[in-house]
Parts: sequence; C-alpha cells; structure tokens
Amino acid sequence: MQIKNRVAVITGAASGIGKATAIEIVARGIRAAAIVDISSDINDVASEINNSAEREIVIPFNGDVTDDSFRQKVFDHMCECYGSVHILVPAAGILRDRFAVKLDKNSGSADIYPIETFREVLEVNLIHPIYWAIELISRIAQMRRVNGLGKWSATEAVQGTVIFTGSVSSLGNKGQVSYATTKAGLEGAASTLMKEAIFHGVRTGVIHPGFVDTPLLKTMPEGYIEKHILPGTQLGRLIQPEEIADAICFMISNCIVSGELWADAGWHPAAA
Repeated sequence: MQIKNRVAVITGAASGIGKATAIEIVARGIRAAAIVDISSDINDVASEINNSAEREIVIPFNGDVTDDSFRQKVFDHMCECYGSVHILVPAAGILRDRFAVKLDKNSGSADIYPIETFREVLEVNLIHPIYWAIELISRIAQMRRVNGLGKWSATEAVQGTVIFTGSVSSLGNKGQVSYATTKAGLEGAASTLMKEAIFHGVRTGVIHPGFVDTPLLKTMPEGYIEKHILPGTQLGRLIQPEEIADAICFMISNCIVSGELWADAGWHPAAA
C-alpha cells in the first residue's frame, strides 16, 4: 500500500516509536494522520510536525487508548473529514516489569505479580491495539458495503494496513511476564485478523523491535541496559526510533510482506 495521499492513525505518538512513525509518514507524503496519546505532549508534537510541514497534516488527540468512546471519536473525526482511514500503527504501550514470584528473604513468603497490574498491561498493550485494528476493519467493511462492494479482489488496491508493535520479549524474557505475554498475543491476533480482514482488503502484520532508545526504556533499572542488553546486541548499541519507523513504513508500503518482521539489532532473550 502506498503511503502517499493516504490517511493514518498512530497511537502512542507523543514520543518514541509512535512519534518517529508520525514524522516518517509525513515525510513520505501522507495526506492526514491522527496522532494519539494520553500525554498532553501530543499537542506540542502536532505543532512541531505541522510547523515543519508548513501545513496542518497531523491532528492531535489527547486521551486514553483503552477508552472505547475515545477510540470511536478519533475514527469518527478522521472518517468524517477524510473519508476513510487506511493505515493504523497502534504503538502505545507500557512496562510494568517485575518477577512473577518474589520470595521474602526473611520470612520465605511468596509475593506474586499483582493481577491488577497484569490486567492494566493487557488493556494497553494487547486489547487496545486489537480493538483499534478491529475499528479500522469495521469502518472499511461498512464503507465498501455502502459503495456496493463485496469481497475484496486482488485487482483492487489494498484497502487498509495495520502494523502492530510487538517486541523481542515476545519470545520470553525474565521479569516481563505481563509485557511478554501481551507482545506474544499480538502475533495470534495479527494472524487471525489477517485471515478475516483480507476479505475487506485489509492487511495486518507485527514488527518486533529490540531495545529502542525511547522514554519507555528509561523506566528500566539503572545499569540494566549496559549490563544485560548491550553486551548481547550484535550492533553494540540501542536501536533508534527512526530506524523502527523506517521498518514500519516498509511493512506498510510493501504488500507482499506478511506476518512478522524482527527489527532487533541482533539481540535475543537469554536462556534461563
């Protein structure tokens, strides 16, 4: 699917991979993009991008991606103003890392990972991207029905593309029981939705970044990256958000690319 003159929605766009992707798709000629984040910084990001482009090309939406009514509001606005959303990159995500079981050294009692925290990570990292994808698929399906179109044909242009943000941690990583579970779950979701949504001309895929130099990474314990990550990374450095954004645009624009793309700089979770 070409990016030029298309319409996109990107979540988690106030920083990191989401922001870099917004900047990259603007450079590639997107017609308009909704950039979404729970942080009010999203308004400054929109001003920065629009000023650089010298026109209003991105529209900021400040809200909670797990809120159904907020999601519908974003799509309602974009569909009313631009006709259809073609590209979705649901990049919003959170980390709530700790061991699944921690033993008290003195009493020997076990402290297990809080189920409320697990559910919070599931909502943001797994349920949010799936339902934003379903929203895009449903809008395209309805639009095609209104226009008298049935099953999508290969003679038509691709109608929509969703690129989920996975992680190398989907392979399993110590201290990331909730995060790894959500990122692995995206693989099954993308594969299932692709089988269903191609009926309407919509593709789905997953990019699995390694350790990217983003604000999210700064929540990890001091010294963790230098001790446990960089020594096992073939490139010997962190990945830059712009590199992942470039890979996402490759997945969007090259329609023969399906399934998963590993953008890990050669880092893989260590064995136990």
